[in-house]
Amino acid sequence: MKIPGGQPQMHSIRTVRLRPTPRTLATATLLAALLFVDGCHRHRKTVSAPNTTDYADNIEGVTKSPTLSILRWPNYSDYQPAVATFYDDRNNEVAWTRDGKPTKQALAFIQAFSDAAAKGLNPEDYDASLWGGRIQKLAGKNEDDFAQFDVAMTIAVMRYVSDLHIGRVNPTHFNFDIDVNTKKYDLAEFVSDQAVDADDVPKLVTSIEPNSEQYRKTEAALAHYLDLAEQQTQSNVAPLTVVAKPVSVGESFAEAGALLDRLKLEGDAPSDEIATTIYDKAISDSVKRYQHRHGITEDGKLTPQTVKSLNVPLSARVTQLQNSLERWRWLPDQYLNARIIVNLPEFVLHAYDAQHQPEFTMKVVVGKVVGEHQTPVFAHMMRYLVFRPYWSVPVDIAKKELVPHIVTNKDYLATKNFEVTNTKGDILTNYTAHQVSQGGVMVREKPGPKNSLGLVKFMFPNQYDVYLHSTPATELFNRTRRDFSHGCVRVQEPAKLAAWVLDGQKDRDNNDWDIDKVTETMNSGPDNHQVNLKTPIPIVIFYVTGFVEDDGDTHFFDDIYGYDAQLQAVLAKGMPYPVKREPVVAKTVPGDTL
Repeated sequence: MKIPGGQPQMHSIRTVRLRPTPRTLATATLLAALLFVDGCHRHRKTVSAPNTTDYADNIEGVTKSPTLSILRWPNYSDYQPAVATFYDDRNNEVAWTRDGKPTKQALAFIQAFSDAAAKGLNPEDYDASLWGGRIQKLAGKNEDDFAQFDVAMTIAVMRYVSDLHIGRVNPTHFNFDIDVNTKKYDLAEFVSDQAVDADDVPKLVTSIEPNSEQYRKTEAALAHYLDLAEQQTQSNVAPLTVVAKPVSVGESFAEAGALLDRLKLEGDAPSDEIATTIYDKAISDSVKRYQHRHGITEDGKLTPQTVKSLNVPLSARVTQLQNSLERWRWLPDQYLNARIIVNLPEFVLHAYDAQHQPEFTMKVVVGKVVGEHQTPVFAHMMRYLVFRPYWSVPVDIAKKELVPHIVTNKDYLATKNFEVTNTKGDILTNYTAHQVSQGGVMVREKPGPKNSLGLVKFMFPNQYDVYLHSTPATELFNRTRRDFSHGCVRVQEPAKLAAWVLDGQKDRDNNDWDIDKVTETMNSGPDNHQVNLKTPIPIVIFYVTGFVEDDGDTHFFDDIYGYDAQLQAVLAKGMPYPVKREPVVAKTVPGDTL
């Protein structure tokens, strides 16, 4: 461990009375000189090549302040301790110039800053447009210019490395329960030992980024959409007119040519397709492909919703992909290639094998947008399943949705497959609506096919009491937009998911947990039957509105919870971005989220 701001060790000297002869005076002078040298120059704590200390006093003066006026974002207080340690470990030697000129590594990082947009970052966060002028100033041989150039470069490199590795904003600022702290570099050590003398800066930059195929595919999609957005800007084409009612195959449509051009831009229509003034089947098929990629009902009709989506500028799609890259960077290594990813705005669960190759997807129902029922974003380990579970009704739901019926019909709960227990789990037959509304007694729905949790739930214990489960309300999976739950995630094919999760495990009778065994247990097995996983499975409840699917196509989804808008609002304020952990809203009342 390095000690920021460590002080030089001074040797203890015992006082000895000597006769002041010329020889002893000379010895004393030499000893004092040696002690001065030993006391002022500590051992360097870096493996980087030594450099000049000619500007040490200037650098020390710059690093004492949490602001540096020449930066675009002068306040670097969040990085000041690391910057101070960086220079303390190298005895305030410069790092980024030699013989009065920028090192090749400095120039390589300046190029990386200029190319930051391709990584989903803002080049001006690293002063991309300012480095040319700073390099020119070095010709004046002003000591302050050299010191400020060096410290500014160190700050920019640290900002860039950190942003690329763990993201710009701490996810807990948005109440996302994702811990980036386990990924953090010791920036002073990393930059000094890895970056200052790097043989290949682009290779180093690549090693900093998440080792995820989905991340790399998203980065490639971003490059493509940056190019498309530029083409769209240069073409200066007017948006399509919003239709009053859906346009179907065979109908006349005056803007068919403009529509076809728009579909060709993203590759949803063949480049050689010729438009007429009729909304023909070829255009309808291209619209259907576009709808498939944008989470719109795939009917091939030109609906008002479809036109609204087509009119979204591609620069906005660029932003969506940038936001996706930011969130991929947040994930700890153990969850970066999680075997289960539920993408909330997509309403889809993605399952992967142990090598993170796609296995299957299935539709899900997620938390309602309104009413504080949004499904939280977090990463955890799935540890067990419960077949034929009870549903313990949260007090707030019981008060709102059950108590009014109990008031008018004391037998209401029994007729609807519910039972009431005390805190010990004993079933009660005498209770009041007031007790239910105050949580003095607990209401639970008995297991069975009509149970609100269905016949199996997938548990990854968390503070929100959120999990995956089946549901008797299967008709909701036919909807394109599927935010209907109180926070939990309902899965379309629970038996398939359970068999996949339990693959390789055996039950108590040494039988395989195949699809037949799972189905039998769900339909006629014991109630509230828990099966522990021998190997916990990483699961991420995630939120990206730009996602590269298994077919290689880039799909976009609505920002249903407004998280993209929140992220953009924070980034617009500039550095320093929030790093303080905000309180995570945890569930505090008993009962199972539905």
